[in-house]
Amino acid sequence: MASSPRSRISGHPQGETIIANPVHGNLTGLPPKVLRALEKLHARRVMAGELVTQDFATQLTFISAEINRLVGVLVNRRGRVEEVVVGDAFRLYLPDLGRQRAGSGRFRGLRLIRTHLQGDALTSEDRADLSKLRLDALVSVEVGAGGYPGSTHWGHLVPQNPEGRLWQTASVSAISQLEVDFEVFIAALEAEFQRKADRLVATQGDPALLVFAEVSGTRSTEQVVPEMLELCRTAGVVVLDVIVQRRPKADPKLVVGKGKLEEVVLRALQLDAELLIFGCDLAPRQMRAITDATDLRVVDRTQLILDIFAQRAKSRDGKLQVELAQLKYTLPRLVSKNTGMSRLTGGIGGRGPGETKLEINRRRARDRIQALTGMLKKLSSQRENRRSLRQGAGVPVISIVGYTNAGKSTLLNSLTNAEVLSEDKLFATLETTSRRLRFPEDKEVVLTDTVGFIHDLPKDLVAAFKATLEELTESDMLIHLVDVSAEGHEDRVKSVNAILADLGLGEKPQIMVLNKLDLADPNVALAATREHGATAISALDPATIRPLVDELDRRIFFNARSRSAPALVQQ
Repeated sequence: MASSPRSRISGHPQGETIIANPVHGNLTGLPPKVLRALEKLHARRVMAGELVTQDFATQLTFISAEINRLVGVLVNRRGRVEEVVVGDAFRLYLPDLGRQRAGSGRFRGLRLIRTHLQGDALTSEDRADLSKLRLDALVSVEVGAGGYPGSTHWGHLVPQNPEGRLWQTASVSAISQLEVDFEVFIAALEAEFQRKADRLVATQGDPALLVFAEVSGTRSTEQVVPEMLELCRTAGVVVLDVIVQRRPKADPKLVVGKGKLEEVVLRALQLDAELLIFGCDLAPRQMRAITDATDLRVVDRTQLILDIFAQRAKSRDGKLQVELAQLKYTLPRLVSKNTGMSRLTGGIGGRGPGETKLEINRRRARDRIQALTGMLKKLSSQRENRRSLRQGAGVPVISIVGYTNAGKSTLLNSLTNAEVLSEDKLFATLETTSRRLRFPEDKEVVLTDTVGFIHDLPKDLVAAFKATLEELTESDMLIHLVDVSAEGHEDRVKSVNAILADLGLGEKPQIMVLNKLDLADPNVALAATREHGATAISALDPATIRPLVDELDRRIFFNARSRSAPALVQQ
């Protein structure tokens, strides 16, 4: 539910009522006696162990009947009223209670007791309040004949269960029929939440939920989710559950529907997850809206990739490139999150009101982007000098390109006996690595390993790594390495070719090599080999690599021509 601004009834010495304790919500037009009655609710208590008492409920329903509006209170576990809220005839808008995460299985220690006039006693908005605010319970008391309490309904969240239930409700025709020892109940509920959360999240990684909206005309769940799970694994994130919604088009504000997002929040509470990862890129306004609606940390696909790059970058230029990409991503998302961000910070001697903290952050980000761009240009010049030396020596250059985790570093190690880091993780290589590969008759080439590509590689990331990818421009040939064992490897081939085209390398001669033959379906591998005229190998098995070496020898050194001769035939 939306939060209402704090409302405080005040007046002047001529006898108008002054309310010392705040009452939130829709107070317009309320007479002074009602305002006083609302204020007095702060002084009332619910008896220990009681969910709600007859006397307390009667006070609420009498006020609600007189003003024809919903009235609610937030009660702590000692039975004291902490907040009083007035709504309209249909909805209650709770105040912003702030973000609270007290650990696995812990609730906020508040229960909402409210009236209802008509319609559903417990709504989906009630369920959203329970999960987002981590309320102990929610009690809805009907305003019956004469303003007295009628039927009473209450609900609470439940831990993970085989039925997939997110909350549980109960109803009685009279408050006297409520047989709940609330102190015992809430202690047992928290213990069960904590027990199941501890069992589920026995990991050192960040526990998260993966959320994906499959929109008509875009990549399917079968294509996106496995890749996102692999990205999460590489980033050190443990995905506790995957929530998918199929839609004609993405919601412009929340990506998924409001009801589905409420389900996500409830699931996060069940599993004690504080991180939501979306399998798409979020616009700045979507990021803000989802964060505000869930009170959870929200990360999109680009952020996840940038985090992996930040973890993997080891060299100075790699770190600079990652920082540049992160700043370009963050700059349009620098927005004021609270009133503290808008305080003026102009100092003595400054003209006008000065700059806000937000403006300073943006200016610093822009200045840093400019500085990083300059540093990367210098590094690019140094690389160009090294490439010029190689060209002067007449040594051909072959670059290995391909989708991330296709086995490029493993192939480089197998061909050159190098010891470049190779892991079964995405983006294990971020910096360009070059090694010499010797052929018979004193011939040799420079073999270069490059950063892996991925579907819809973020544009800021491509721009930031332009200096690294410039190595490809000077290559005489590309080895397009494909993991033929991966589901949807044909789509990966198209993605890599599209990125090469964007880099102006679409016409560069290339050899397609199908890797991980030992893991692939033989029929699939054979069909792909014939379709692309490719060479099939297993980079871990030197015996399978010999045909590739022979093909490189033939393509590069045919008739002993120079590396720029027409002997380079594009397949």
